[in-house]
Amino acid sequence: MVYQGMVHVAGQLPLDPDTGAVVDGDTERQAEQTLRNISAILDAAGSGLDLVLSLTVFVRSREDWPGVNDACAKVFGAHRPARAIVGGAELKPGCRVEMTAIAAVRQG
Repeated sequence: MVYQGMVHVAGQLPLDPDTGAVVDGDTERQAEQTLRNISAILDAAGSGLDLVLSLTVFVRSREDWPGVNDACAKVFGAHRPARAIVGGAELKPGCRVEMTAIAAVRQG
């Protein structure tokens, strides 16, 4: 949803966009897929990962956080949006991570 120059991306999961199935793998692989899904939504809304201001990450266990950190480092590079983690989340079966994001819309 785009609202007043901001894109709000709700509850994205590590789903393969072609099949709709949860991608197999560890937390890092699932986090990377979730971020790719968020990137596609942001691009369609006139934004991008470089404009993400805030990311909220829901994980089953705080032990999943290192995999999320590794995925964020790969996907975001030097850009470091604010992040919050919520541990102990009850997620869709097979999912180790779910994310929401807030990003600015590109100007001009």
